[in-house]
Amino acid sequence: IVLSSFVSPYRVDRDNVRALHAESDMDFIEVYVNVPLDVAEERDPKGLYKKARAGEIKNFTGIDDPYEAPESPEIVLNSHELSLDEEVEVLVKALQERGVI
Repeated sequence: IVLSSFVSPYRVDRDNVRALHAESDMDFIEVYVNVPLDVAEERDPKGLYKKARAGEIKNFTGIDDPYEAPESPEIVLNSHELSLDEEVEVLVKALQERGVI
């Protein structure tokens, strides 16, 4: 199992990665960690959103650069509604149901 966590704001980039996996025998499971922008800003320990809003960081996703939400991710974690433990439960259950673990 390879787990990659990163901001991927453009649908085309995610679709390209999915297509690469479709050509192999590896499963690709897109997990959308859905969180409203205001909650993400509240959780920001480095103050990056504040800097982006002040114009100190350009092309910041969700502030002055777009974010295109996934259209059909395999798993959605509504991070503002779930605890970390609950999110882990959702992920583990989904992987078990798919026979990954």
